[in-house]
Amino acid sequence: LRVLELSRVLAGPYCGMLLGDLGADVVKVERPGLGDDTRHWGPPFVGDQSAYFLCCNRNKRGITLNLRSAEGQRVARQLALACDVLIENFLPGALQRWGLGYEQLVAANPRLVYCSITGFGQDGPYRDLPGYDIIVQGMSGLMSVTGDPGGPPTKVGVAISDITAGLFAANAILAALLG
Repeated sequence: LRVLELSRVLAGPYCGMLLGDLGADVVKVERPGLGDDTRHWGPPFVGDQSAYFLCCNRNKRGITLNLRSAEGQRVARQLALACDVLIENFLPGALQRWGLGYEQLVAANPRLVYCSITGFGQDGPYRDLPGYDIIVQGMSGLMSVTGDPGGPPTKVGVAISDITAGLFAANAILAALLG
């Protein structure tokens, strides 16, 4: 099973990690010069790498591509056409503008399972907003039931919304592959 992962931070990388743990060949694409934001989130660090990044990106191969450039888009498209699964967590419309949207890639690779992870979906009033875990925890009401009784809303200790999104995305991908 070949997976192209165009994602960063946690929900997408966690999804790719789960598929990699199950034996998939996962290729993670990162931005040149910067990489995934989580490479720099620490401590703790293992050498110059964030333990957070290493944990969520195990069992993957990595490359850097500038997806805003024509050459980066061309290479990403070639990779997607040779894959069974694509995972992405860009804001809605970004990959379509770069020729890497669902309709564009599935027209050329009908067997491709295309998984888009967003905070607020592909349409609706919040579709263009980033969906960081703490925002989802606050908007969902989850923070109102954690912390000290009578105290202010408190973030759950782990990024539970992102982890859950990644877990459900991996399950959805597996179901789509079986289908």
